[in-house]
Amino acid sequence: MGGQRAQLVADERDSQTSAGSGRPAVADGPPPELVFKRRLRPAQVARELWGARELVRALAERDLRARYKQAVLGFAWAVLTPLALCAIFTLVFHRAVKIDTGSVDYPLFAYVGLIVWQFFSNTMNQGALSLANNLSLLNKVYCPREVFPLATMLVAGVDMVIGVGVLGLLFLIFWTAPAATFLWVLPLLAIQFAFTYGVALILSVAVVYLRDVRHLLPIITQMGVFATPVAYPLAQIPQRLQEVYVGFNPLGAVIEGYRGALLYGDAPDATLTAVAAVSSVVFLVGGYLLFKKLETGIADVA
Repeated sequence: MGGQRAQLVADERDSQTSAGSGRPAVADGPPPELVFKRRLRPAQVARELWGARELVRALAERDLRARYKQAVLGFAWAVLTPLALCAIFTLVFHRAVKIDTGSVDYPLFAYVGLIVWQFFSNTMNQGALSLANNLSLLNKVYCPREVFPLATMLVAGVDMVIGVGVLGLLFLIFWTAPAATFLWVLPLLAIQFAFTYGVALILSVAVVYLRDVRHLLPIITQMGVFATPVAYPLAQIPQRLQEVYVGFNPLGAVIEGYRGALLYGDAPDATLTAVAAVSSVVFLVGGYLLFKKLETGIADVA
């Protein structure tokens, strides 16, 4: 009892002292050891993602089944969309606008760009909704939440692999073969994946906080296919603006690099590829940091 009485007297004296000095008695804040500090360590992030690989695979399989469930043509839809666009581009851009593709047949030229664009647009559209569509699972299962956009990119990767198989058939139809420089595809793939995943991370968390974003996605997709050099070469953009353009849209350099490596036997432009690589890393790192900063409030906002 004596100890409690002494503590009460001390508290009252401190209160009177604060009141006498004219300053409000406000606590300085929680003790330093109770302040939450979140540090993102690349090695730890990589371990968590690797540990959740089975969850990523399960989510991708679920999305694949849901997409093609009760569809008569099944996985053929992964091919029909780019082939239909390729046919339209051939009629409009090649025959009407007279896009010059040199010694390469225009359907091959356009289809290479369409494979890249379909991968990006599918990941963007599905990845943007990956958190909003899995809120019940987010609140029940502990896992790195960035696995949900990653799973959508894996699904888009399956469609891309199917599209590459069709590209092989087009090579046979037009009696041509991939150029010997095809190994340049590998670094371009890394740039493509980094940029796509970064955009998916940004959009997935943006949809949770700003529901209007989901209504903008169809508009972005429709405008993006024409703003990206899918149906036309990057040379149609003034040379003085190409580096700036590629900085904002690395897919331009990626598509141009694929065409050079697969169809023309040319190495990708070093400057444009470097700009695209730096830009993709900025999108990936910036998107990941934004995602981790906002993910703690996803359950509250949703």
